[in-house]
Amino acid sequence: MVSNMKKAKLLVCNCERTMELDAAKLKTALQLSDEPIIYTNLCRNQIESYEKAVSGDTPLLVACTQEAPLFREIAEEASQTVPTFANIRERAGWCESKSALSPKIAALLAEAALPVTPAGLTTLVSEGVCLVYGAGQAALEAAEQLSSRLSVSLILTDTSDVVPPTTVNVPIYRGRIKRATGTLGRFEITVDDYAPAVPSSKSELAFVMPRDGAISSCDVIFDMSGETPLFPSAGRRDGYFHIDPNHPASVAKAMFEISDFVGEFEKPLYVTYDADICAHGRSGKVGCTNCLDNCPVSAIEPDGDTVKIDHGICGGCGNCNAVCPTGAVSYAYPNRTGLIQRIQTLISTYLGAGGSNPILLFHDERHGSALISAVARFGRGLPVNVLPVSVFTVTQIGHEVLAGAFASGVQDILILASPEHADELVALDSQVILINTIMEGIGYESARATVIQENDPDALETTLYDRPANMPLSPLAFDAIGSKRDIARTIFGKLNEAAPNPQEILALPSGTPYGRIHINTEGCTLCLACVGSCPVGALSDNPDLPQVRFTEQACVQCGLCKTTCPESVISLEPRYNFTPSALSAELLNEEEPFNCVRCGKIFGTKATVERVVAELKGKHWMFQTDEQIQVIQMCDDCRVEAMSEMSDDPFKSGERPRVRTTDDYLAAEDMARKTGKKPEDFLN
Repeated sequence: MVSNMKKAKLLVCNCERTMELDAAKLKTALQLSDEPIIYTNLCRNQIESYEKAVSGDTPLLVACTQEAPLFREIAEEASQTVPTFANIRERAGWCESKSALSPKIAALLAEAALPVTPAGLTTLVSEGVCLVYGAGQAALEAAEQLSSRLSVSLILTDTSDVVPPTTVNVPIYRGRIKRATGTLGRFEITVDDYAPAVPSSKSELAFVMPRDGAISSCDVIFDMSGETPLFPSAGRRDGYFHIDPNHPASVAKAMFEISDFVGEFEKPLYVTYDADICAHGRSGKVGCTNCLDNCPVSAIEPDGDTVKIDHGICGGCGNCNAVCPTGAVSYAYPNRTGLIQRIQTLISTYLGAGGSNPILLFHDERHGSALISAVARFGRGLPVNVLPVSVFTVTQIGHEVLAGAFASGVQDILILASPEHADELVALDSQVILINTIMEGIGYESARATVIQENDPDALETTLYDRPANMPLSPLAFDAIGSKRDIARTIFGKLNEAAPNPQEILALPSGTPYGRIHINTEGCTLCLACVGSCPVGALSDNPDLPQVRFTEQACVQCGLCKTTCPESVISLEPRYNFTPSALSAELLNEEEPFNCVRCGKIFGTKATVERVVAELKGKHWMFQTDEQIQVIQMCDDCRVEAMSEMSDDPFKSGERPRVRTTDDYLAAEDMARKTGKKPEDFLN
């Protein structure tokens, strides 16, 4: 935090004295070499100060987001680097606690100064082929207006009030879309009752040759049918516009927006995927389906033993990242390490500047920022100890991030979500339940993490100010390095060591990604099918002895071992093991080895070989004598050799017949003439 602030020039404005900013306290809290100048009207009367600062070589951090477009334009016109912007006004400055703002403002500035690792990009291409789907004259008029900018086709669901156009600017069809797939630039639709309009239609539209199952493609879809959206979570589907036809302003706005959907568009790769650690399946058997079950836009589909993510469809909700037990699917907008580092910087700066009892408020920009702004403009503003953290979407947050926030010294965590997407919060709720279970289990008060579904700024303000105080947590030193499970284990260990009631083993709810397995050794034959099926290496064998070993920290409770086990002797136990034993391989089952009776090599277990002998001895025609029984007690190599030496070797061929020659056939014919018999009678 300190190094980033020292590398940047800070421009702070009190927005015409509507905020009380203390330059001396900001200097101390941010460890700046000089006190920052507190401007009063940086975007207007003092704009020259900004122009001078932006022309220098030092990166700028401007504590204003309202006028960011103006500041950005000036920087671009001067061919200078665009500054970083931070909102300290609605998030802190406009607050009823005027005298205690410096720690929070310093924390927000320190967080904003952190470098951000950019996500990768994918390119979507649209040629402007547009489908307008709707009813009646309104849909026809919308299609005709869009046809000046896009290549439009119209499918009408209802033609009762349509006046046949004197000039046909767009192809007109009748039909009902039965199925739609794809995203911007590659939509595909299946239409029933599909029929083209007759050119000779006079007073009303007529259609010919209706058929079901017609398939077509387009780049964008303008759906003003007023019916159920063609896609789940339709608002996240790029290139798909679902509009209420009875709301003229919404129709006009959507028509304006869709007309620009021509060309190439860069879209963030919200998530990355590592198939090597995916626990979806093995050998055709399905294990973990968390990402598939929780993707609201169906951007993920099975792909053999792994899954496949369509980045064009992905809307960036992050549910897959939150519930993936291994970290195979990982959010990149930002990545988990970057997000935890932001939280650490925010909280350490706040506490270091004299702040106390920090409460973290996760929110997204679209929904949460608007509510926070309303609370600041029309209410008391955020409480001075509520530190907002903006993310692209709150559903990306996993239990490892929540744990990292608590370990940073956060008293409580609030997650502000939109009620409009309540059906997409199952994954987030599971992460909150998991972290609350762990925090309660090691001695902290209940409900340290809470999801708030709210659209009303007044209700949000009441919730924030009436939040009961919990026991403060001391900040703990840790580095968010490694995989998802590595980070979680590091943080859980730190929290447990400092907890009021530290635990060694803690029971967890069913479905959580931590736990162990149990093997009923009486029924286990040590076939090792479970070892072969484990996608994360939690189960292992011993190449020298018949054993099954288990490393608890690696187990994600996917259940593939249980599904694969032919004896059905495996059960799962969700729990968290805080002890070092979770990192070591534990012996779950072993048996006395059996040595080949011929060469002495270990090739199986004594119990298994004896069981096979008992089942076959004297009961099968191939295993009647002691010599035949010994074949079962041999390794693969010796077994082949022994069987080849037996007189009744099933692989031994009979005596090879003599090859017949021309002389043989001539001699046979000669004998046949002399004896009156057939030639074949003399061929042996």
